[in-house]
Amino acid sequence: MSAAALLDAPAVRDSASFAARTGASGAQVADLERLQRLLADWNERMNLVSAASLAEFWPRHAFDSAQLLPLAPEARTWVDIGAGAGFPGLVLAILLKDAPGARVHLVESQAKRCRFLAEAVATLDLPAEVHNARAEALSLKADIVTARAVAPLGRLLGFTRPYFAKGAAGLFFKSEGVEAEIAEARNAWRFTCNVSASLSDARGRILKLEGLDRAR
Repeated sequence: MSAAALLDAPAVRDSASFAARTGASGAQVADLERLQRLLADWNERMNLVSAASLAEFWPRHAFDSAQLLPLAPEARTWVDIGAGAGFPGLVLAILLKDAPGARVHLVESQAKRCRFLAEAVATLDLPAEVHNARAEALSLKADIVTARAVAPLGRLLGFTRPYFAKGAAGLFFKSEGVEAEIAEARNAWRFTCNVSASLSDARGRILKLEGLDRAR
């Protein structure tokens, strides 16, 4: 579904409204439901997400992640740094499962979270790979590098610079008031940036960054 169509679709509350809002297939929704159950099971053993956000799985995690795809409709290779519980990476891998050449790299430094991510990838047979590593230690070639709740923008750009150097653009989740982060980041970095409103949270923003380089 296009970004314009997403604006006019009904609010997401559950799997049915998620499908209506995104155009997800029955198979994709079924995989997301399996992910929801897997996340709930693992969340009893480790703190992957808060109980409150788990109860809001469809708007807070599934739709929040899915809204990235219309912002980069041609992208097939994604890197999700600080992947944590797999948002947005696992959702993107589910929605790209049947797309030729699709690959999602899930980069996470905590081994216990990587175990959850690896089980989700195997259970759902996803076109994804888990990397137990710090983001800045890798240099993967991708169309898009993304992150949710990882670090202030200036530090985040330091983590993601290796991916930009290989041609990636960035799609980053941020909150309202991000203009101050952008201004501070420009002290150390040069880049072009487009800010759009999140469709899942009125307080949220999504940054699309390109042309990253050190400030001269």
